[in-house]
Amino acid sequence: MNAKERRTARHRPAPAEETRPRRRKDPITVDQVVGTALGIIAAEGYDALTMRRLSAALDTGPASLYAHVVNKADLDELLIGRLCARLTLPDPDPTTWRDQLRGVCEALRDQYLQYPGISRAALAMAPTDLEALRVSEGMLAILLAAGIAPQRAAWTIDALLLYVAAHCLELSVAHRRAEDGDEVWPADRTDLLHRLTTLPAAAFPHTTHHAAELTAGTPHDRFDFTVRLMIDGLAQSAPHTIPRT
Repeated sequence: MNAKERRTARHRPAPAEETRPRRRKDPITVDQVVGTALGIIAAEGYDALTMRRLSAALDTGPASLYAHVVNKADLDELLIGRLCARLTLPDPDPTTWRDQLRGVCEALRDQYLQYPGISRAALAMAPTDLEALRVSEGMLAILLAAGIAPQRAAWTIDALLLYVAAHCLELSVAHRRAEDGDEVWPADRTDLLHRLTTLPAAAFPHTTHHAAELTAGTPHDRFDFTVRLMIDGLAQSAPHTIPRT
């Protein structure tokens, strides 16, 4: 079986029983590859993860590594799948669907933030890993149970997952710049507030007047606001949705 065939095989549900015992144990496993990759990202950030760096951490050669993963894109898919496997999905409840959907987004956000920059691996990636598909299946079940039309539900899931990934990626970029000692201005809310309030009021009347509102809130506050806005907007645009209780 070649590398691409192995990748395809991983996307199929495992059989109920092993019909044939393995004749030998591989020196390294896919689980070890993924675990080691996550360790590198947790310690050094996603940008530090290369196939060469991973091979060195596993104390093996590139040929051995490529026996388990096809390429970096395949590794990215495995990484996102591992994080998705940690999520507990609720049984769809039409009376609490907003909270359920928001909870899935928050859980995924928290997984991404443990591994700086890893959400980049989820961008422009069509989910085929079974665990990633399990999460989208769970989100779809929540929305359909709430009475959301299938097309709206599908695009909502795409938009929410994209926002979660982008939010986490932005935070990781800011964190990496700070760690690297790059002088980024404004450095914090105080600097930004000063910058906005000292703009020429004639040219920026609304910005100067509402500078406090423009700079308010923590990243989590803004995340919660945006996810709520998207979900509540979906409910308002779908007349057959079960109302909030």
